[in-house]
Amino acid sequence: MTQTKTLGKRLTGTEFSHKLIIIAVLVLLVVFFYIMNPNYLSYGNIMTILLATCVNGMLALGVSFVIFTGGIDISVGAVMTFSSVMSGVALTRWGFPLPAAILFGILVGGFCGAVSGIGVTKMFLPPFIATMAMQMITKGLSLVVSNMRPIYFTSEPVYQRIATGSFLGISGFHNAIVILIAVTIIAYILFSKTLIGRYSLAIGSNEEAARLSGVNVDRWKIGIYALGGLFAGVGGLIMSSRLGSAQPQLGVGYELEAIAAAVIGGSSLSGGEGSIPGTIIGALIISSLTNGLRIMSVPTELQSAFVGIVLAFAVYFDQMRKKR
Repeated sequence: MTQTKTLGKRLTGTEFSHKLIIIAVLVLLVVFFYIMNPNYLSYGNIMTILLATCVNGMLALGVSFVIFTGGIDISVGAVMTFSSVMSGVALTRWGFPLPAAILFGILVGGFCGAVSGIGVTKMFLPPFIATMAMQMITKGLSLVVSNMRPIYFTSEPVYQRIATGSFLGISGFHNAIVILIAVTIIAYILFSKTLIGRYSLAIGSNEEAARLSGVNVDRWKIGIYALGGLFAGVGGLIMSSRLGSAQPQLGVGYELEAIAAAVIGGSSLSGGEGSIPGTIIGALIISSLTNGLRIMSVPTELQSAFVGIVLAFAVYFDQMRKKR
């Protein structure tokens, strides 16, 4: 018992120090880009960064729970797109009321995540293969269901205001930011106060030990993958509302930025370690870096390269931490 308490304190201290490091990285990024261009810290640009974080942050929250279990989900970008397409079809073609269409799209995301979880647990597919298959399936279905054309919400102006409106009445502080904050709080509660967080870390730390302790690992894994799909569904809602349309060819590359945000935020790719605040800070780092490079007129190709370099260093330091 004493050893367990000591280990718990050590892990808590390690997580706290890692959070301090990534917060320091975020601050340094902000200071650097402010020196390069003082407009970087203008109110309008700060709101732009927060708005850009909404979709990536939402996907990162969902994929974090999967990574906690030692798995991976590379389908979240395609599932996000498929969820938005299904919401658009339900609203514009099937005559669903707006709330029902929104709920339907989010549930479609959860269903896709559950299917990936079944592939991992019941078909014994590696998580990478199971979610890659789901990525290809949803990417194809998005094109088929939409007839390879965007689905516009011009007849539903309320839908467009879900993300871009401001019910708080604060200029620039869009509803999408409020939604991200609310979902982050929900994710934090799920992670820190419920069995979902406890079991996801337990499964990621030692799956066999969790199974021998009486945890129904397969059931919880399916539920956690489904939870990641629900987050992707909400991300699809925000994205399609911002654009005013469901774009069936959108979503490629979003899963990589989401995984990068989770890893930069302290989630270990081997499972059993991570935090929700860290994931959000990781998403902010990526958005701040991308925005700053854009302000400095760095080409898009190099922006992706810089994000890749940051991700590589994050994984490297994670491995060094584990060796120590």
